[in-house]
Amino acid sequence: MKSVIKLPTTMFWKVLLTVVAIAVAAVAVLAAMVVPALGRAPRGERLERIMRSKHWREGQFRNLTETTVGGSAKGPSKTVWKFLTMDKPRDRRPDAPIDVVRTDLNAIDRTKDQMVWFGHSSYLLVIGGRTFLVDPVLAPTFPFTLVMRPFEGTDIYSPDDLPAVDFLIITHDHYDHLDYRTVTSIRERVGHVFCPLGVGEHLEYWGYDARKITEMDWDESAAIDVRLSARNRITCLPSRHFSGRALSRNNTLWASFMVEWGGRTVFIGGDGGYDSHFADIGRRFPCIDLAVMENGQYNERWRQIHTLPTQLPRAIHDLGAKLVQPVHNSRFALALHPWDEPMRLIREAARADTTIHLLGATIGTATEF
Repeated sequence: MKSVIKLPTTMFWKVLLTVVAIAVAAVAVLAAMVVPALGRAPRGERLERIMRSKHWREGQFRNLTETTVGGSAKGPSKTVWKFLTMDKPRDRRPDAPIDVVRTDLNAIDRTKDQMVWFGHSSYLLVIGGRTFLVDPVLAPTFPFTLVMRPFEGTDIYSPDDLPAVDFLIITHDHYDHLDYRTVTSIRERVGHVFCPLGVGEHLEYWGYDARKITEMDWDESAAIDVRLSARNRITCLPSRHFSGRALSRNNTLWASFMVEWGGRTVFIGGDGGYDSHFADIGRRFPCIDLAVMENGQYNERWRQIHTLPTQLPRAIHDLGAKLVQPVHNSRFALALHPWDEPMRLIREAARADTTIHLLGATIGTATEF
């Protein structure tokens, strides 16, 4: 009598995945207790303020337009599982080290408005003699390092290389924008922090003085230095994205920002998919000198939370910025597209449309704007 080998049923795999998910959740909960890099959920007065926001509904922050994170009503968990288990193309990462320039950040001429891009979404702006540091990830830590590592050649700066930071701007709390080791390393050299609602909880948990943190809801403005001019301000603006560390999801806000300082206006785009907010921002701020915009880590399934290359030119026109610097690329592979595709496509778009003017900052180079 022949023996029959029975393959596991669909129910078996569902049960197995459920058990794995529960185990992962248990490990995450335990890790949150002993790994400070995971941060801390908002509480107390901070949570009460969050719950008063008109963008907070049914226990979480919401986008202006209905948005599905995974591009599917089935939820993001299946999307993440598919991404982690699928075969990935080799050209997601460069075959050779990337050519970069290492600038002495303490020797930058502060009489000139400049940008130093560190790769991905981390950069230093010098505007009107002041330093604005945005989403610095210069020393990635667990758990981000479990699945992502910098491209060879791009790890040329450490937190110790940064000059004194007048203003630290965090757009949202994802690991590739808010890095525990970096922000704690520079804590004593930061003058003030601007961030969306709830993100200050992480920073306070990590030792930042609450008096040095300004948390903002969309469309709120804060003065930078009214002694010099009432026009010196930063405005928190919408983006179409999501937030979360550890097991949390959307309990802190995500945002873009507009910096008005020293007669210059600079848009800090953060992460987010294309939507009508770009045109709204362009009408509200008709003289944007520089727009730093997301361009990379996209996927058709994620088009609601990450701008696609075909949508980026339209977003640029909506803003009406004089100069554009594309970021969110060239350091980590968080999607499946070729690593150099984002910059190649936007350069092609700029050659075809002469109204798009790229700043052309490369990793590590101090570039005037």
